[in-house]
Amino acid sequence: MTAQAALQLLDIADMGARGEGIAFVDDKPVYIPGTLKGENVRALIGGNRGRLEAVITPSPERVEPVCKHFGACGGCQLQHWDRQSYRTWKRQLLVTALERAGITADIGPLVDAEGAGRRRATLHGRREGAGFNGLRSHEVHDLDQCPILVPALAEAADITRACYRALGDCDVSLTATAMGIDVSIRAKTRSAYKPLTNIAVRYKLARIALNGEDVITNRPPEIKMGTAMVRVPAGGFLQATAAAEEIIGAEIVAACKGAKRVADLFCGVGPFALRLAANAKTFAVDSDRQAVAACDAALRGTPGLKIMGTETRDLVRDPLVPLELKPFDAVVLDPPRAGAEAQARELALSKVNLVVMVSCDPVSFARDAAILIAGGYRLEKVTPIDQFVWSAHLEMVAVFRR
Repeated sequence: MTAQAALQLLDIADMGARGEGIAFVDDKPVYIPGTLKGENVRALIGGNRGRLEAVITPSPERVEPVCKHFGACGGCQLQHWDRQSYRTWKRQLLVTALERAGITADIGPLVDAEGAGRRRATLHGRREGAGFNGLRSHEVHDLDQCPILVPALAEAADITRACYRALGDCDVSLTATAMGIDVSIRAKTRSAYKPLTNIAVRYKLARIALNGEDVITNRPPEIKMGTAMVRVPAGGFLQATAAAEEIIGAEIVAACKGAKRVADLFCGVGPFALRLAANAKTFAVDSDRQAVAACDAALRGTPGLKIMGTETRDLVRDPLVPLELKPFDAVVLDPPRAGAEAQARELALSKVNLVVMVSCDPVSFARDAAILIAGGYRLEKVTPIDQFVWSAHLEMVAVFRR
C-alpha cells in the first residue's frame, strides 16, 4: 500500500476474474482480495488495490477457510467462498471469455479434478521462511502444512527450509513420483554436493537437481502415464494433479476415437501422446528437449504403442504448416498460458478434420478458438476442469471438428 492509502467502508459489487471482490471508489473499480459480492467491508485503499481490514456485513456465501494460513499465504485465493458459488463463478470465467470473443459453445459442467491434491509445487526458501509468496506480497509466507498438496508432499516446507540453509535464497520445485519426491532447485549457489546429498538421505528423496544438473539420484523418478512409466526430467512440467491428467487424457482419447494418425503438439513428457499411441500412430512435438527425450523413451520402451516419432521444435515461432499437418486425422494441442496463436492459424489453413485443445487460460483459449472457427472448424464442446481448487486458474478441453 502507498503512503496515501486510506481506510474506507465499501460495498462489494461483483467478483473479478482473479477471485477478488470489486468495489467502486469515485466510479472506478478497486480490487480487494478476500471479499465476496454483496459484502460491506472496511478496507485500506491505495490506487485500484485494497487490503481487507474487516468484514462488516458478511455474505451468506462466506465460509470458514480450511487452512489456518489462508489470507496471509498467497497459494489460495478463495477458501472463504462456499464451494457451489465458487464453482459457478469459475465456470463463468470460460463462458464470459467465449462470449466476449463472439463464440457460442456447448460448455459442460465444471469437473472437479482436485483428486488427492497437487502432486507438484514450487516453494521459496528465504530468510523469512519456506512457502508460497504471501498474498499480494513478494515476501514468503512461512508454512508448516499445506492442505492443497498430496500427502506425499507433507514435508515440502521442511525440505525447502533445509535447502535454504544449505544454499541461501532458493526456489524449490517438488514432485511426488512413484519412486519418491523429486526435488529441483534454482539458486545462485552452483555447487553444494555434500549438504544436498545429506538432505536427500534425510528425507529419502528420489533425486535432487541443482540449476538443472542432477546432484544425486537415489531412485530414477518415474510417473505412470497410460500404460507407460515416464522418467521425468528435473523440474519438468506435469498437470498439477494426477486426477486432472486422467480426466483430460480420457477426454482426448474419446474425442480422437477412430483417428489413425495423431499429432500431439506441446506434448511435454507425453501424458496424452502415451495414451493416444495405444490406438493411433502418434507424433509428439515440444520445444523442451528433455521433455521430448523422456516422451520418446517412454513411447519406444512401452510394448504395444504405435509411434510415428517425436521432434524438438518451438511451435510458437515455428508451427507445423498445412503440408506437415496433411498426414494427420487429428491434432492435440496443450500450449502454455499464452496459447497457440501461430499454430492455430496454420491449423485454420489445413484440412485436419479434428482438433482437440487443452488450455489453462480462458482468454487465450477464446482467441485461438476464434481463429479455428474462422478457418472452418465448429466448436463441438468444451469441458471446464478445476484442478487448481480455491484459485482463479481454470483448465479446459475443447473439441473442434471441420
